Amino acid sequence: MLLVSAAVAFCAFPMAYAQSCDTAKVLAQMDAASAKFQSTQADFKWDVLQSVVNEHDVQSGTVYFERHGDSTSMAAYIKQPAEKTVFFNGSTLTLLQPDIKQETLFSAGSNRGQYESFLTLGFGGSGKDLQSNWTVTCQGMESIDGTQTAKLDLKPKQQSVANMFSHVTVWIDPGRSLGLKQIFYEPSGDNRTATYTGIKYNTKIPAEMFKPKDKGYNIIRK
Repeated sequence: MLLVSAAVAFCAFPMAYAQSCDTAKVLAQMDAASAKFQSTQADFKWDVLQSVVNEHDVQSGTVYFERHGDSTSMAAYIKQPAEKTVFFNGSTLTLLQPDIKQETLFSAGSNRGQYESFLTLGFGGSGKDLQSNWTVTCQGMESIDGTQTAKLDLKPKQQSVANMFSHVTVWIDPGRSLGLKQIFYEPSGDNRTATYTGIKYNTKIPAEMFKPKDKGYNIIRK
């Protein structure tokens, strides 16, 4: 997961004053929104903070999500500071690194829940799904770029996920079941912040956006 962590990094929005919220109501809204979710496209900034040395690894680009039954596919086209592409189809994560002409394949296997918790959290999931994997606490309603969001603090129920993240804070637009901001807190003290802007909701995304193109790279399987 180290390459995945390096490829999937995270940054933040200024927040308005938080209002109180009803956790059950927010989760019910997410249930309704999840049934309507088909796809999302957004610009992202990902920022990994290494707390010991106080260094940031910031990446930006465009990310795509698409629902297929009970699975969500993801494709992240990282443009800065170096070109990389990350694909996830529910069973395999693919990392393309043009600078070294390498394609690395990670099999999710029994760790699918860990991959999904890191890669697709906050994109079309239902409130019930959220509760099945996390202990959910709503910390208030906050406005991000004019969108009213519920600030949810999530504590993992699976020990394998808890080994990666002590807790996660997400700012969810419950009417669309979309996360506009996420902070993943690691037991080490490091954290990863993601922000999403320019969101396009339920628009048609070409199928080829989710398929790695064969470029003759050296293939490594993990």
